[in-house]
Amino acid sequence: MFSGIVEELGEVAAFDGERLDIKASDVLSDLGVSDSICVSGACLTVIETVEGGFIVEVVPETIERTNFGALKPGSPVNLERPLAYGGRVGGHFVQGHVDGLATIDSISPDGNSLRIWLKAEGNIMRYVVEKGFIAIDGISLTVVDVADDGFSVAVIPYTNEHTTLGSRQPGDAVNIEVDMTAKYVERFTLPHLENRKGT
Repeated sequence: MFSGIVEELGEVAAFDGERLDIKASDVLSDLGVSDSICVSGACLTVIETVEGGFIVEVVPETIERTNFGALKPGSPVNLERPLAYGGRVGGHFVQGHVDGLATIDSISPDGNSLRIWLKAEGNIMRYVVEKGFIAIDGISLTVVDVADDGFSVAVIPYTNEHTTLGSRQPGDAVNIEVDMTAKYVERFTLPHLENRKGT
C-alpha cells in the first residue's frame, strides 16, 4: 500500500519489455530484493538491487494497463516505497494497481499552479468525482472538475518540479488508479440496484 506521495524521480536505465532497470538514490536506503515499490503508479517487485539502482520485472498485464510500453532509457519515473504501519499518510491509500490510461488534453497556468485536463474512457470516469482522490502516474491528486469524458487536477509547483508531471505534454498517456473505495461501493451496491430494477 502506498500514499501517492512521490519520494524520488528515478530514471530508466534499461528496459527490454520484461526487466526494468531503474536509476535511483533516495529510495535505496532500505530497499531490498522481494520488496514492493511503486513505479509511476504500478506496484512492482524488486528482483535485484544494483549500484545506484534496482531492477523489477514487468509482466504483460502491466504493459497492457500502463504507459510502460513507451519507457526507454532516460525516461523519468515516479518512485515511492510502501507505507510503514503507524506512519503518516500524506496523500490517500494507493494500491499500485493501475486501472487504465488517461490522455493529457491540456495544461494551462492557474494562478501559482497548473490546471491539467485529462480525457478518459467510461471505465475510468464512472469512478471520478469532484474533490475525490485520483492517482496519476502514482501521484495522489484531488479532482477539481469533472466532465462526461474527462476531469481536471491542479498541480502545485513542487509536484510539477519533483514528479513526471513536469515533463508531460498534451497527448501523453498517464497511468490512472481511481479511489478503490468507489469500486468497492459499486461492487456491494450493484446487486441490490439490479434487484430493484427487476421488481
